[in-house]
Amino acid sequence: MTGITVLLAVAVLAIATGLYLRSRSGTVRAVRDTGSDTDALRPLLLEAGITTDTATVLHFSADWCGPCAAVRRVVGQVLNDRSGAREVELDIDAHPVLARELGVLSLPTTFVLDTELRRRSRIAGVPSAAALRSALDAL
Repeated sequence: MTGITVLLAVAVLAIATGLYLRSRSGTVRAVRDTGSDTDALRPLLLEAGITTDTATVLHFSADWCGPCAAVRRVVGQVLNDRSGAREVELDIDAHPVLARELGVLSLPTTFVLDTELRRRSRIAGVPSAAALRSALDAL
């Protein structure tokens, strides 16, 4: 009887955790960025090819990441409809230091950067086109 109770408790906890993580996937979250964070990241971002002339949608991907292709399509769709923003896709295996400094723990992870290279939004998972548009509109 004790074994069944423990099994049920673990199953409920696993389901609750899964539902919580699923609810956060693809949601745009504002990033509280301090100036010192930006100053430390600026050389790494510039080295990765990110420029300060327009807002940037930066997304980390990898060859082995299936959902990263969906992010590519969403970002392409959103940026085709607007000017004043550009896309930069970085392979996490080629830029591990930048990924670590930005706190990328899972793929796909997308950031919206303003022209001063400050992180304005962060999206873990595949964003909807509407969510990404709203993040860019907030700039």
